[in-house]
Amino acid sequence: MKICFVLNDIENERFGTSIMLMTTAHNRGHEVYAMGVGDFNFQHGEPITINSTQVPKNTNTKSPQKFLEALKSSKARKKNITANTLDVLFIRNNPTEEESGRGWAEHAGVAFGKMMQQQGVLVLNDAFALSHAFIDKLYFEELPKEIKPNSLITRNKQDILKFWKENNKKIVLKPLEGSGGQNVFLIDENEKNINQIIETISQNGYIIAQEFLPEVKNGDVRILLVNGRVMEKDGTQAIIRRVSGEGEFRSNFALGATADSSDLTPEMQRIVDLTAPKLISDGFFFVGLDVVKDKLIEINVLSPGGMEHFDDIGLPDFTPFIIEAIERKVEYKKLYGHQLSNKEIAGMH
Repeated sequence: MKICFVLNDIENERFGTSIMLMTTAHNRGHEVYAMGVGDFNFQHGEPITINSTQVPKNTNTKSPQKFLEALKSSKARKKNITANTLDVLFIRNNPTEEESGRGWAEHAGVAFGKMMQQQGVLVLNDAFALSHAFIDKLYFEELPKEIKPNSLITRNKQDILKFWKENNKKIVLKPLEGSGGQNVFLIDENEKNINQIIETISQNGYIIAQEFLPEVKNGDVRILLVNGRVMEKDGTQAIIRRVSGEGEFRSNFALGATADSSDLTPEMQRIVDLTAPKLISDGFFFVGLDVVKDKLIEINVLSPGGMEHFDDIGLPDFTPFIIEAIERKVEYKKLYGHQLSNKEIAGMH
């Protein structure tokens, strides 16, 4: 199959889940292309074209690190491809990681993905689903109440202060749009700068106030789903615990969290069971769930990751599981054509 991965930009791409997936697809003999969100070209009445980068098939890519090195080297081929000749467009850019001055890039992947989907290319995750869930913390609020912590989304300071008092004067404040633990604050009864914190976060948009979960001191658990099911290989599941650093309540690898193993508890399975029907129905293929004990605290539908830490804790390489699932979807699309929608194929096991 011909598959193109949409990244923020190739020059600054780091070793992670996307590169691991690209390496596996390459090693399975597929035509793998990479592109940044600024590499789409559109002319009215013509198919979209892409300024892509490709690692030649004969390149030594025994490891994802070698693949990334080759992708950024002079060995890589620059090729303008017609989008509708692709089998799959895999949207993997993370809008919340865009640098200042690149606001145009935040929605570009999803916007052009919708157009390519309409031109017959299989887009994963479904581009219209991604557009609906672009603010993933807002999409999160559509999930069943019983699996989520108590929360409030607002820009009103008085409403936040009231919520703070109603939740024993211990809450977490974070921007509605953001990732990596940036501008996330624990507000307890000893916090003297609550007004300034609210004002700082609200300068960039809405604030989500969330009840504090004491169990967060043990870190959180990232569960990776493919078509609503926890990935499993040889009896091992794609679950990783992120343990917070000393004196830190945020469990982000970017902030010094370390990886540890975790079993799938009945509480976690309950969260998966209640989340999966909506994810499948909406056309989400690859999703990450962040869980603290019996509560889902975040959902990542745009660029779920963390697989680069799996080897550190003895977990197997799950990338073949994902690529094999995509191969099945390409076959479904070829066999059924327009009888099945992109959303149906994206959510189909």
